Amino acid sequence: MKNLRHSVFWPPFLLLIAATILSFTNREAFIKMATDANNWVIQNVGWLFSLSGLLMLVVVVAIYFSPLGNVRIGGKNAKPLLKLSSWIAITLCTTIAAGVTFWGIVEPVYHITSPPESLGIKANSDEAAIFAMSTMYLHWTFTPYAIYCVPALMFAFAYYNMRKPFSLSSTLTPLFGNKVLGGWGNMIDALCLYTLALGMAAAMGTSVLNLAGGLNYLTDIASSPSLWAVISLVVMITFIVSASTGLMKGIRILSDINMKVYIVIILFMFVAGPTAYILNLGTESFGTYLANFFDKSLFTGAAAGDPWPQWWTVFYWANWFAWAAITALFLGRISYGYTVKAFILVNFALPALFGGLWMTIFGGTSIHKQMTEGTLGSILADKGPESVLYAVLADVPLSSIIIPFYLFIVFISFVTAADSNISAMGGISSTGISPESPEPSLMIKVIWGLSVGTIGWIMISFAKIDGIKMLSNLGGIPAIILELLVVFALIKVARSPEKYDITMEGKEYENEQRKEKCSN
Repeated sequence: MKNLRHSVFWPPFLLLIAATILSFTNREAFIKMATDANNWVIQNVGWLFSLSGLLMLVVVVAIYFSPLGNVRIGGKNAKPLLKLSSWIAITLCTTIAAGVTFWGIVEPVYHITSPPESLGIKANSDEAAIFAMSTMYLHWTFTPYAIYCVPALMFAFAYYNMRKPFSLSSTLTPLFGNKVLGGWGNMIDALCLYTLALGMAAAMGTSVLNLAGGLNYLTDIASSPSLWAVISLVVMITFIVSASTGLMKGIRILSDINMKVYIVIILFMFVAGPTAYILNLGTESFGTYLANFFDKSLFTGAAAGDPWPQWWTVFYWANWFAWAAITALFLGRISYGYTVKAFILVNFALPALFGGLWMTIFGGTSIHKQMTEGTLGSILADKGPESVLYAVLADVPLSSIIIPFYLFIVFISFVTAADSNISAMGGISSTGISPESPEPSLMIKVIWGLSVGTIGWIMISFAKIDGIKMLSNLGGIPAIILELLVVFALIKVARSPEKYDITMEGKEYENEQRKEKCSN
């Protein structure tokens, strides 16, 4: 029987409820409070996000070649929980969410029409096009997936090889011992629940705007808060129903469908789009990304007073950090039976390559339209980012089929990611979670699903894209502190994994449910 971890569930839940009530009773006070907090974050902590993202990338590469790389998660005799294809599909769909389907086409237009002032790049120039595509590679390939990979790997090792509880605090036991599993552990889990709720709300907002733009294009229904509310409700119901079926049913089936539709749309857009331009621009921009990797990664704009990095690169790093902590629980849980090297390939290398491929094709198509026609900038300014996406898709052959198909991709992408993360949120809110009994109660999943959907709708209704970015920035602060501690724990384990891996001692895994060590 799984009961609520009261000290973990109630603090973040009540904070979200308070924010919801304030937003309805005093909208101005709510927006001012969120804006002030967000401004403080981007002005004072942007440098930390930039440095930390780079650090995660270095650590992931180092771990791959360390002695830890050959360790099997769960012990040398552990059999994989999932077959390789399902593991890849679930991992990819969980980490990508609906972000690529929206920002892959929309974001380059922002960068072409409004490049950083401090770099002296002329808007809508050839240089702006290369800057836009190389920036997409920065935001959507290796660094973000390194941010995901580090805590997920440390949790997988702690949960299966060190036999620690289903708690984020378990990732810190190499540093602080089992004493971190008590009151401190509850506080860590509560903070991370709050950060993921904000991160998921931001992704929810992105998906809703995306879907609303498509419906507006197809039916002329205005993209408005009332439409966003209906879409939010449908999305929430769908991912709650899917989450209720458990890992081996809903999430696996959705992920398999998602991968198939991703492959179909990628192949179609590559063939139907400006193929030669995409390949040439992608090649040149990837070279620019590599040549300027450290400059782009650590660009803060502080010397010139340029806010561009805070509203773009810092926004992304904050968003990835906000998702990474709780997502680590899910990614770690499904990695049972695979080696650490395989874990890094599936959770870091393959998603990064997929992200680069998607951005090359969809971002390249968007850039080509803006550079040849110059219409997307005015659409962005007059109708909003959601309209840009469908203006690009309207130009491809069979657009009357492709646009509804793309809407389905957006919908299923977010539902898949939300499904897995709602399960993780429910799990960390519950007692009695173990490898033998991994699913939380349906009621806890429903509560978190409704909370995330409501907050996401509120922020896009009141602040639209800026509201999404506020949620991401605010959610990333506590998450980055935890992940920096996790880095040191992982490095400590990597230096001598046999010291921490109790499966190396020949102990058989107990099939009975382990006693939960986190106090309620």
